[in-house]
Amino acid sequence: FSPSVLGTREHWDAAYERELQTFQDIGDTGEIWFGEESMVRIIRWLEKHKVPLDSSVLDIGTGNGVLLVELAKSGYMNLTGIDYSPSAIQLSEKVREKEGMSNIKLKVEDFLAPSAELSGFDICIDKGTFDAISLDPSDAAGKRKLYVGSLCRVLKPEGFFLITSCNWTKEELLNEFREGFEILEELPTPKFCFGGRIGNSVTALVFQRK
Repeated sequence: FSPSVLGTREHWDAAYERELQTFQDIGDTGEIWFGEESMVRIIRWLEKHKVPLDSSVLDIGTGNGVLLVELAKSGYMNLTGIDYSPSAIQLSEKVREKEGMSNIKLKVEDFLAPSAELSGFDICIDKGTFDAISLDPSDAAGKRKLYVGSLCRVLKPEGFFLITSCNWTKEELLNEFREGFEILEELPTPKFCFGGRIGNSVTALVFQRK
């Protein structure tokens, strides 16, 4: 991929500062990455596989925290969201407060250098964070390797990793996460047709840690 400002912390700090201001002004929680259907897809998979409601869940790059709120509404109780942008965590705290979801834990954390207490999760979820890291103008390939290493550290053996991406195909993601993970399932995503070929604009996969 071409390097992009979308891969920089400065971009996301500025974006979430704007969203925080908008939320304070008019109560708008801001953009839901990949739309509401992406959250429904994740929750449906967890329910279909009877993932216990007390499973520990980590939302990597939580942004406005809306996914965690939806998980809490579905009965999940052990929820943590992290983001390297303090403005994102401030926004997600305000969204949590507005929704009355006091059991959601939120922390400013850089997933590429996670703190020691960030460990032992049953489930890790990523909607767009790996995509953003892949666009980092400074050593994106090295940062992708760090990401996979961090995921191995924070996710329990046999834990589940659900990733939604608009930059990577299924085959590319299988290659990126080949060390330490095996594919369990590809989740259905909207299809498009262009020039007689059918493709997916979004890829959603479930991995299990070996």
